Amino acid sequence: MFSNYDVIETIEMIEKEHLDIRTVTMGISLLSCVRENAKKTADAVYDLVCRQAEGLVPTAEALSREYGIPIVNKRVSVTPVSLITAAFPQESAAVGWALDRAAHTLGIDFLGGYSALLHKGTADYEAAFLDTIPELLSTTERVCSSVNVGSSRSGINMNAVRRMGGIIKETAARTASADGIGCAKLVVFCNAVEDNPFMAGAFHGVGEGGSVINVGVSGPGVVEHALKSVPDADLSAAAELIKRTAFKITRAGQLVASEAAKRLHVPFGIVDLSLAPTPANGDSVARILEEMGLSVVGCHGTTAALAMLNDAVKKGGVMASSRVGGLSGAFIPVSEDIGMIEAARGGAITIDKLEAMTCVCSVGLDMIAIPGDTSEAVLSAIIADEAAIGMINNKTTAVRVIPAPGKGVGDEVEFGGLLGRAPIMPVHTGDPSRFIGRGGLIPAPIHSFKN
Repeated sequence: MFSNYDVIETIEMIEKEHLDIRTVTMGISLLSCVRENAKKTADAVYDLVCRQAEGLVPTAEALSREYGIPIVNKRVSVTPVSLITAAFPQESAAVGWALDRAAHTLGIDFLGGYSALLHKGTADYEAAFLDTIPELLSTTERVCSSVNVGSSRSGINMNAVRRMGGIIKETAARTASADGIGCAKLVVFCNAVEDNPFMAGAFHGVGEGGSVINVGVSGPGVVEHALKSVPDADLSAAAELIKRTAFKITRAGQLVASEAAKRLHVPFGIVDLSLAPTPANGDSVARILEEMGLSVVGCHGTTAALAMLNDAVKKGGVMASSRVGGLSGAFIPVSEDIGMIEAARGGAITIDKLEAMTCVCSVGLDMIAIPGDTSEAVLSAIIADEAAIGMINNKTTAVRVIPAPGKGVGDEVEFGGLLGRAPIMPVHTGDPSRFIGRGGLIPAPIHSFKN
């Protein structure tokens, strides 16, 4: 039962503090769509996705009206496409184009799953699939791609890491007229999860059922507002307040997820309680850290503050739902967070500091614009560093960087919408090409042997 106070408090969270359901994502298995050639497979994929998800947008909009909670994005994730097109990998883009058509037909904003799982090795068909990613991302609007190059159990596939540096570079070149925006739809993972509802990294894992509803909840503004009410509290009390706030946010997500699954006749999967910022004022993770007492995000103490925030969010969320999953923590995408944008513009936060922060929060180096002349080897080395953090710490890490063609430090890129804008951040100029060129596999850490 909800008291009158609970109802009023939730209304205030929505109207004044940017509480929303960031995404309702339907996961769909494509394994039944495999046919003898690319065209027939693409046709089957289009038909299945449109049939399975035809009620997604109307249902989400109806729930938003009925409960008064904004549902910002309606999305679909699918089985990694590299598995569906293994018999004709050079023609994988045909399936990607079918998925983009389906996304337009359904009225969803993004569709994830043009993906490959390469954490232990790269088969010939997977290598051919990777070659199709730049073309696909430059010729579609709503399809997102991800590649998993490592795990704590298997180590890091450095051959795949090396290849992804070139793919990012080519994708940026093919979308140069839009500041390399194709790279904003491409993420490289270590320890990718199968039930992530957020883009660009969402895909429907092979261990999932035929379809599922996963929901991502977000409320950075709610947490910031709560902390403003206790400006002199010690950190123990602040952590307790964040936990209680995360509990309330997650309960809203649980309610919407359960009802959406019921109306769509699809199993309820998970609630991802990640704090996902937007470029709007009042919806920033950076501002939460500054409300804790930092003069600016990026100064000394930032990593400790973020660690406390991430832990408190998780603890509060798991008390509110038995179905917490996905990534569930605090995101730090530079271009999508007004506080991060301003800190990067002023030089207060660097890629090195962001890398340190990824040791204690969700995901990794996210939506960072870097000079367009950054080499493939440096891009691969950035991926390798972040994958090592994930592998050693048994957590999901990722890289989504945009080498903006023709731009350098001091310039900015403008993507618009939720993707935001970002100043070009400098990278180290030392050459890691000999290290990256070695290829092979970085072995899994000793603590991976748990059987």
